Amino acid sequence: MQDRKNRIRYKIKKVSNRKRLTVFRSNNHIYAQLIDDAKGITLASSSSIEKSIREKKLPRKEIAELIGKNIAKKIISQGIDQVAFDRGKYKYHGLIKILAEAARIEGLNF
Repeated sequence: MQDRKNRIRYKIKKVSNRKRLTVFRSNNHIYAQLIDDAKGITLASSSSIEKSIREKKLPRKEIAELIGKNIAKKIISQGIDQVAFDRGKYKYHGLIKILAEAARIEGLNF
């Protein structure tokens, strides 16, 4: 899994100079953040541990969709609509795919 993660990050950073939308998924939670690699800072983030999302007590798939929409709104409000999607060590499947498609529907391009 570490090899897959390194391969994906290398390609994203080498080919694109866009900001990077990174996804992390644990057994209980899912996180998304926008990273500016040039400056080394996080510009926006959203996760299932935020109080507004946690209180809704939704199934995991709906939480992933909500986080995708939430992070897309935060990113677009900063004037950024082109990002590079970094799925990390995860396959583009399940919760990761749901989050990515929800962000695309909200207007992000990747």
